[in-house]
Amino acid sequence: MRVYILSRNADLYSTKRLVEAGQEKGWEIEVIDYLKCSIEIMKGELKVNYKGKELPTPDAIIPRIGASRTFYGTAMVRHFEMMEVFSTSGNLAIKRSRDKLRSLQVLSKFGVDMPKTVFASNKSSAKDVIALSGGTPLVLKILEGTQGVGVVLVDTQKAAKSVLDAFYGMDVNLLVQEFIEEAGGADIRALVVGGEVVGAMKRQGAEGDFRSNLHQGGSATAHKLSRKEKSTALAAAKAMGLGVCGVDMIPSKRGPLVMEVNSSPGLEGIEKSTGIDIAGKIMDYIEKNVTPKSDTKKKRRIKRDNIGA
Repeated sequence: MRVYILSRNADLYSTKRLVEAGQEKGWEIEVIDYLKCSIEIMKGELKVNYKGKELPTPDAIIPRIGASRTFYGTAMVRHFEMMEVFSTSGNLAIKRSRDKLRSLQVLSKFGVDMPKTVFASNKSSAKDVIALSGGTPLVLKILEGTQGVGVVLVDTQKAAKSVLDAFYGMDVNLLVQEFIEEAGGADIRALVVGGEVVGAMKRQGAEGDFRSNLHQGGSATAHKLSRKEKSTALAAAKAMGLGVCGVDMIPSKRGPLVMEVNSSPGLEGIEKSTGIDIAGKIMDYIEKNVTPKSDTKKKRRIKRDNIGA
């Protein structure tokens, strides 16, 4: 089996673990910096070049696309999919998950619960937006923010109006969400691979910080999902169409609420907190869905839904 990991940094924990897990199966594993790839498009023929040389067509790819490189990265994933290469997450699903507003719209359509969210343009009244969101305290999220950056908690209506007016004045797109106080700065991440929850951890924000992201100083411990948490995570992953993802949920009085579905979840926090070989689970998922090429004919089973033009 030949597998490419589309990653910009071969030294990242997640990338290294995926390489190790593939090598344990005796596969050919190569880390490909997708920004150094170029594609050729001709009548009835698609090729990928890497550092000036044509890449052999792999059996599968594992996209680890950075948020700031979504357009180019998903274009590369789409090209491989058009070449009938299996991808652990399709290009359309990745793009869908990267758009915070779009992903919440999709989750809502499929009946997945989430914090009440309001999106409005800078022509809207800040007072009206605050009222629609249920009043303060509120969480304000910049649409383009990642890893907890660009997330602000405002406690009073005066503070909320000031922050909204400031962001709207800079023409920044914002999501305004209800604040779930009973969560106590904690959330739950469930790792879903191939329609199965393979591990979960509870993340607790640093003291005085309502954000639970590990990049913001939070801590992680293994977590046993309740039946409702498990079903919510699976429903969210299915709605987003992602083969591999991290579903972030926040506990509330009305049950688990989905905050985000991450198409390139980090593996370090969850592997170290749970002791589960998540990278190996991803390789098992590939093995179940791909028949490697033989000397005479290449055969693959592809989910055609992932090949969006």
